[in-house]
Amino acid sequence: MFGTVANIFKIPDLRNKILFTVALLCIYRIGFHIPVPGFDQEQITKQAASRDKESPLGRAAETLQMFTGGTLEQSSLFGLGIMPYISASIILMLLGEIYPPLRKLRQEGASGQKKIQEYTRYLTVPLCIVQSLMFMRMAALDGYTYPGMHIRAILMGVLGMTAGTVFLMWLGEQIDEYGIGNGISLIIMAGILARMPAAILQVIEKTDLRVMPEPGTYGILTILFLILAFVSVVAGAILITQGQRRIPIQQAKQMRGHRMYGGARHYLPLRVNHGGVMPIIFASSLMMFPPIIMQQLARIEVLGGSRIMQMIMQAFTPSAYTYNVVYILMIFVFAYFWTTVQFQPKDMAKNLRDRGSFIPGLRPGHRTAEYLETVMIRITFFGASFLAIIAVVPSVVTQLFGVDYMVSSFLGGTGLLIVVSVSLDLVQRIEANLLMRNYEGFSSAGRIKGARY
Repeated sequence: MFGTVANIFKIPDLRNKILFTVALLCIYRIGFHIPVPGFDQEQITKQAASRDKESPLGRAAETLQMFTGGTLEQSSLFGLGIMPYISASIILMLLGEIYPPLRKLRQEGASGQKKIQEYTRYLTVPLCIVQSLMFMRMAALDGYTYPGMHIRAILMGVLGMTAGTVFLMWLGEQIDEYGIGNGISLIIMAGILARMPAAILQVIEKTDLRVMPEPGTYGILTILFLILAFVSVVAGAILITQGQRRIPIQQAKQMRGHRMYGGARHYLPLRVNHGGVMPIIFASSLMMFPPIIMQQLARIEVLGGSRIMQMIMQAFTPSAYTYNVVYILMIFVFAYFWTTVQFQPKDMAKNLRDRGSFIPGLRPGHRTAEYLETVMIRITFFGASFLAIIAVVPSVVTQLFGVDYMVSSFLGGTGLLIVVSVSLDLVQRIEANLLMRNYEGFSSAGRIKGARY
């Protein structure tokens, strides 16, 4: 392992890419300490520290920070993170399924993807303006601006946070071009990992190694459980991320002159978790709204005293059984939805037929497309089941063991899946560079293989 790390720095090109990536990620973290002019940062930080993180608004803020890689605890230039760019990418991706010109651009290869990326940048700017305006307006109404700077603070805040997100977008593209690659995902992962030291410090402060620990502290059994649960969940996340269903593909034999060509046998890998973290992101985003809406409706005098309203509010608290059941159902729905959007069995069957390949025992064309669709539906069920388990683990640990949600969130959820998937991609990119130059990679087998199902 240490020899492999040493080999990384023996290759000048790979060493420069890694150092360049680390330097840009350091710039990204430094940007969080640059405040937006016109706002009292001390008041905003105090309010964020005293916020009830178990309330609907508190959970929504925590979820938003994890998705964006940004922070709402201070009005910094990078407070929005990279979420507007991701939102723009998702919007154009979904539009590509229903808007023919965008679908045509996607089919044009590298030139079409370059054009779509340009449209994504353009769409990011208005999304940044809307989101930063909402955040600045809310901060201004709470009285966090300095006297006499209400309007100017909002304008400078919108301009600064929009420029910050655009700058982060540019940093991600620079990492893609000159660094190790996958820049946007690395920025999100850096934002998630930056929260880990505070969680570890909180565990250390609340640790009580006595036989009978005091209430509100973590005993030795709780600490051992947290360590084992973290290792187990990470191992399971790696397994499901790398898991594949390999479909055998046979190439047709062709006679050219006096020689026979073709006949090779290879495999078509279908990912078990084809949607990645997107089903959890969509489900979590939608599940943020019912508790917030119920909390706002409860403030109305007529509805607030209603017993039915109280029952509904109790049912949609993040720790309630009903909430988690609906959350799991939403994950399944979005897992199949995202797989339907991304996986096109008819196009795949057509490409196999055009290349002279077929699945043994199946006729090319329609029958092959039906088989691929059936296989994907079955393996998506297992992928969605694992995502559902990962999503509810933090809430279960919080309820059963009394662990703070900030700590239990590292035992599952979107943040852990993002870190695992991006880390695996990073290791594979580094290993590809090592193997390309005849150096031994991280794996003794020569490459990181996916689990087979």
